[in-house]
Amino acid sequence: MSNPATRARPMARLLDRMFVRGTVEEIEDLTPRLRRIRITGDAVGALEWTPGQHVRVRVGPGLRDMLRTYSVWAFGSGGLDLCVFEHGEDGPGSRWAREVRQGQRVSFTKPEGRFVPRPDAPYHVFAGDETASVAFGAILRALPAGAPVYGVVELGSPEDALPLRDLGTTERGSLVAAVRALELPSEPGVAYLAGETRTCQAVRSHLVRERGWPRRSVLIKPFWMPGKRGMD
Repeated sequence: MSNPATRARPMARLLDRMFVRGTVEEIEDLTPRLRRIRITGDAVGALEWTPGQHVRVRVGPGLRDMLRTYSVWAFGSGGLDLCVFEHGEDGPGSRWAREVRQGQRVSFTKPEGRFVPRPDAPYHVFAGDETASVAFGAILRALPAGAPVYGVVELGSPEDALPLRDLGTTERGSLVAAVRALELPSEPGVAYLAGETRTCQAVRSHLVRERGWPRRSVLIKPFWMPGKRGMD
């Protein structure tokens, strides 16, 4: 009979290649539904990150359906900050963010993703909901000083707002109308759309069909969809 410890070694080596390991150093509630979780460690500090990128956190003991994607709010001083929005659903990601404690070990993938700043654009448009605020904040801080910025964030409650440079807010269900009302320059800039999938698609359709923007000027990052498993 094979030794269980021997069988476990290949899986441990695989996990070591797939994941970065760190320790939760600090937890802070930025809003009633947005929790900042700072993860530190030697391996964490050695990572490379571009503002707007995300990591996939292992929120349960298995791999299938136990990875959740979170944007990185900030990186530096040997650690990174994740901000996790509480949707109100009791999925694995929501439970992890609610129950995680200081000193707890965390495994996650290296930062990845192409939802990152295009600093040479003539101006920048941001549109999304609360879940987009984390990526928006990181991208906004990375833009050149004085870069023209337009945009709006859709909120279910004013309490969910993060302070984001030059971005207004609008109530739930009105994001497309709010973007349509923006007074933008006549030439296209670059747009960063994130949040609920169908809403992002509707805003992209407005920019491309009604304003004549090329699709390559619209970056889109769907974070969630009602009833979609694995996006809680």
